Amino acid sequence: MTEAVEYDVVVLGGGPAGENVADRTRAAGLTTALVESELVGGECSYWACIPSKALLRPALARADARRVPALAAAVQGPLDAEAVFQHRDYWTGDWKDEGQVGWLDSIGADLYRGHGRLYGVRKVSVTSPEGEHHVLSARHAVVVATGTRALVPDVPGLADARPWTSREATSARRVPGRLLIVGGSVVAAEMATAWQALGSRVTVLVRGSGLLPRMEPFAGELVAEALREAGAEIRTGVDVQAVVRDGPTGPVTVVLDGGETLEGDELLIATGRTPATDDIGLDTVGLTPGGWIEVDDSCRATGHDWLYAVGDVNHRALLTHQGKYQARIAGSAIAARANGDTPPDTARWGAHNATADTEALPQAVFTDPEAAAVGLTLAQAERAGRRVRAVDHDLGKVTGAGLYADGYRGRARMIVDLDREVLLGVTFVGPGAAELLHAATVAVAGEIPIGRLWHAVPAFPTISEIWLRLLEAYRDGGGDR
Repeated sequence: MTEAVEYDVVVLGGGPAGENVADRTRAAGLTTALVESELVGGECSYWACIPSKALLRPALARADARRVPALAAAVQGPLDAEAVFQHRDYWTGDWKDEGQVGWLDSIGADLYRGHGRLYGVRKVSVTSPEGEHHVLSARHAVVVATGTRALVPDVPGLADARPWTSREATSARRVPGRLLIVGGSVVAAEMATAWQALGSRVTVLVRGSGLLPRMEPFAGELVAEALREAGAEIRTGVDVQAVVRDGPTGPVTVVLDGGETLEGDELLIATGRTPATDDIGLDTVGLTPGGWIEVDDSCRATGHDWLYAVGDVNHRALLTHQGKYQARIAGSAIAARANGDTPPDTARWGAHNATADTEALPQAVFTDPEAAAVGLTLAQAERAGRRVRAVDHDLGKVTGAGLYADGYRGRARMIVDLDREVLLGVTFVGPGAAELLHAATVAVAGEIPIGRLWHAVPAFPTISEIWLRLLEAYRDGGGDR
């Protein structure tokens, strides 16, 4: 190994979480190096959030337009798949990262391209694509932000069938005639929505009882209902036993429990994520390769005062926005600890405590209808021993929803902590519902008393008037569960 180059902070992984750590540590005046083996910007920018939403936006816009009387007749034709792909390619920068690299340069962080591995305490070795080797030494902290990769289960024949994962599903350049999707996750639901709209005949195979199992049950039910109406087949309680592909490009056959077979042109596996930590040198610092990295609330690795892990690798919340949030928390904590005379504020909701990961976690699913939620579901709150009440309302009965779309279907729920009269969770399902989410997030994270929420007056006639209806239902004793 060559002589080590010293920095205050070394960040291993250049996705959104790694970028945000670099931004915070550089803003604090700490010298920072960032190591990335693929594209700066990471999974979100090129194979997940950005391309998936670019694929979904035309589908959702068309669905909304079809519910407006004056527009419905004009938007009955198929989507222009090539135009949709061009739109997607624009938003991924054609899978080039010059813009992201330029931003990194602008904040004064140094980029090392190549495969990075921990090399003992406070050290990272980097092997470039050209075979050059560097050793980076960190005065204060090394931050692991290597993310996750798609989990492909050990099913006979599956690996040889060359299935799609989320990467192929968001970057494909042709529309398969028949698309089989295994899983009930957000990826499964969103990609079923996108590819069904683009012209695929979609079949979703779910081992469990329904889609979106981490949300309120009605969210997955409403999404599945809409997918079926659009022509997709949703099958629950089924398990894939084997997969066979006919030649390099032929159809793929899925064998279900009981021996039933289904045939498709492509197979998407959307059954979860696994940490990208198998070859980053965790064993050199006493951690388990391929495992999640356990951290405290400031995202510092358990038992290591110099090692941090942000984003998916710590398994706190596998969402881009939460990874960025953790990165801001960790970056500020690193700076405070480096400063020495400014102890980190790790109290609940403190500047260096990622409290929102467990108490006010927001998520939006861009299906048709959209599903958006923050905080705890009813089941989660009850399992936690909270004394709660769920208040429900038909989102379609709000005047603004009726104006938004004919036949608007949706539902809203808020979970009230009866001991403190604050909200523990809120869920919205319906067209455009994702834009309702941040107000709910502010209410949950701010622990705003129900009495004060009455003074947050929603403009009429917006869909946000659902807040007034939920509060009225709570006051009047309605919506109990």
